[in-house]
Amino acid sequence: MIRCMAIDDEPLALQQIVTYINKVPFLELAAQCQSALEARQFLEQDTVDAIFCDINMPDLNGMDFIKSLVTPPMVVFTTAYAEYAVEGFKVNAVDYLLKPFGLQDFQRAANRLKERSLPPTPPQKEEDTNDDTIFLKTEYRIVKVSISNIRYIEGMSEYLKVHVEGESKPIITLLSMKKIEERLPDYFMRIHRSYIVNLKMIQEVNKNRIIMDKETFLPIGDMYKDTFQHYLDTKFLGK
Repeated sequence: MIRCMAIDDEPLALQQIVTYINKVPFLELAAQCQSALEARQFLEQDTVDAIFCDINMPDLNGMDFIKSLVTPPMVVFTTAYAEYAVEGFKVNAVDYLLKPFGLQDFQRAANRLKERSLPPTPPQKEEDTNDDTIFLKTEYRIVKVSISNIRYIEGMSEYLKVHVEGESKPIITLLSMKKIEERLPDYFMRIHRSYIVNLKMIQEVNKNRIIMDKETFLPIGDMYKDTFQHYLDTKFLGK
């Protein structure tokens, strides 16, 4: 809720603002004052989020009153004189209602108060789509691995063997197949309950085996045959 104060030296104009405030669900009337001096006394004891303030008032006009506040709340000026509009926005007024105004104009100003009162949206962090790295804990080290260099991943109970291009030994890490599968891009595919393969590094498919090189043959599990076959069909050229 936005706590509001209405200030106007004309009783009918003040009552109109109060009526409009009560018609807007997110506005709450905290005080209604017939002078800026009365409003100042209220603010010495309490606070509001927004003020609907007339400009032409005796003793202390609305513009000077707002300028005198050390930490002024949001302000919507109301006046019959259009020449005050520019000066009103110089004090960072949220809106400026020219009398006579109706409920639609008032609702527009209320919506602007609502927008101004919302906390700023934190900037969205852009995902680095070029980030091709993960970190894996192995023994007492944490090693950086380029995802595109992973040839295949082998599951061993609670551990994984991550076979990386150019490395003579796999990286053994305490991790589940499901966890690493969630992190891998779409050119990796689960072909067996114990194997995930980098599709870009397949050299040959022979019956129910994937051949990575002359020494590495990976089985295709029954549960994964259809998915892998569909992938082959999308890449296959020939009759």
